[in-house]
Formats: sequence, C-alpha cells, structure tokens
Amino acid sequence: MRTSLAWGLLGEGFGGLGGLSSTESGETKVYDLAIIGGGPAGLTAGVYAARSRINGVIFEQGTPGGQIATTEVVANYPGFTEIGGLELAERMEEHVRSFGMPIVAAEVMSITLDGDEKVLETADGTYRVKAVIIATGANPKQLGVPGEDRLRGRGVSYCATCDGAFFKDRPIVVVGGGDSAIKEGLYLTKFGTSVTVVHRRDQLRAEKAWQEEAFKNPKMHFVWDTVVEEIEGQKMVERIRVRNVKTQAISYLEADAIFIYVGMRPNTGFVQGVIDLDEQGYIIADERTLATSVPGIFAAGDVRQKELRQVATAVGDGSTAAVQAEEYLEELKRAGR
Repeated sequence: MRTSLAWGLLGEGFGGLGGLSSTESGETKVYDLAIIGGGPAGLTAGVYAARSRINGVIFEQGTPGGQIATTEVVANYPGFTEIGGLELAERMEEHVRSFGMPIVAAEVMSITLDGDEKVLETADGTYRVKAVIIATGANPKQLGVPGEDRLRGRGVSYCATCDGAFFKDRPIVVVGGGDSAIKEGLYLTKFGTSVTVVHRRDQLRAEKAWQEEAFKNPKMHFVWDTVVEEIEGQKMVERIRVRNVKTQAISYLEADAIFIYVGMRPNTGFVQGVIDLDEQGYIIADERTLATSVPGIFAAGDVRQKELRQVATAVGDGSTAAVQAEEYLEELKRAGR
C-alpha cells in the first residue's frame, strides 16, 4: 500500500497494467494459471510460468513490485550492492512482460471452487483457472491510537519514499525497531532536521549493518522502552504523546510527521473460508511445495506463514510455487481433467 500526502490513498492490494488476450468462454476468461499479486514473488512466478509455456495471467491492482516499489534502497538482494526499490521492481516487471505474460490491473475479490476449477471474481470480470498462486503480500499495520486515522495523509504515513520529501527541514518520528523502521528512518534523514526512533524495547531488531549505520548517523535519535499513546495536531501532526513502558511516565515529542513501521497484515481477506489461515491471517502452506489446504492453490512470498520475509525469500517462493503449479497442471492433464 502506498500513502501520499498529496493524493491520499493511491491503492491497496493487487493490480497492474495491460494484458494479452485470453481464451474466453462467453464473458468468462479462461486460463490454466492465475497469479494473484505482482510483487517479487508473483513476478518471479510469472517468469517461471511463462518460460514453461503455461497459459497464465497476473493480477496486480497497485504498482507492480509490491513493497519494494516503495523502498528507497535494497542492499541485500544478490547481484546488486545497492539498488533502488522502484528500479528493481521495474526490472522484474519488464522481465516478466518480455515473455508475454499478461498483467491485468484488477483486484481479485473472491475465489470459489468448482471441481478442479477455481473461479475468480475480479474488477475485470470472471476468470476460470485450474491453478492459483497467491502472492498478495501484506500491508503495514496501524498503531490504533487516537489521531492516527484522522491525521493520516497529514503527517501520519507508512511510506517514507512516498512522503519523506514533504518534511524537509522538519522534525520526524519513526515508530518501530525492525529493518523497515531503521532503513526508512535513515532515508528520512535526507529530509528531516532530526529523526527520532520510538521503540517499545531497549534494543533494535533490525539487521546489525542497518543498526550500525543508524547509530553513527548524527540525525538519528532513539527513545527506548516507549510506545505511542496519541498523535496530536489540528490539521497536521504537531506532537506525539508517548509512554515509557517501564516507568509509565508520559512525555511529548515535537514532530511534524510520524512514520509507522510496526509489522504487516497479510492481504488474505478474499480467501477467508476458502483456504486455511493462521491466527494472524497468513496462509498456511507446505514448506516444500507451498501447497495450501486446497489442491491447486499455492502461496508465495510475504502472504504465507514463514520465518523470514525478504525480497530474496519471496523470489525463491515464486519460483517454487510456479514449478509446483506446473506439476499440478501436468497431473490434471495426465488424468484427463
């Protein structure tokens, strides 16, 4: 999801651009494989499927590339010492398009089962497919504190590359202690007079390399053992009310913006009741095959239950899911189904 101060909510979920013709049955479009989501996992699955000559289609409602398209720098993807997230996303999209794989700009709203077939209801109409790879990723979680919704797009943001430039020479607060919080916090030092990281623990969870860079940056400051209680301001963010979790002391941080990185929420609402999900809503999939509880439906990338969510692991998931989907389709063919 990308949030902009200038334009508000630009898009959430999955979608993309263009597309090639498909086999049609009445108004229903028919493919062998549908890949839902155009992030690193979905685009990689698209490359592998296209190279295997599978009749497939990718759905991506927002900007192809997923979360990496809103990341300033990717520094841990093999082959690139450092590359802009948007550039990497564009290269992945160009790669899959070079094989003629269509990317349809439409949200998949539901999946129903009809024998071996899966029926997808989308903003672009109805699609019938035999196999599905769900690679819809996850969106940032909210803090759920007073002022967050009211001031969203008015100083409350979840995307530094989208909104950081609006706060040149202004104080900025970042909430979180993981990779995203620290990487995006470092990016925000290009604009803000200061970047104060508020973290509920007494140490960061980010990679050591990012921590080292953050600690030596003179614009970065840290408030430990602290949570946000309220985001205050009339028309824009003006200050942040915080509480120390050990002493319960209340204090205030003057800030014109707050960027929130406290975890992700999987985009799985459209498959609730169709496949098995864990308590957080992540898809439960076999670690080896990435198969879900429904034959012919696979899960790849951040949307599935897993330990590590990185571009590299998403790419690995995408290739695995595509290969497994191909094997599933071959099994159906051999069985005459």
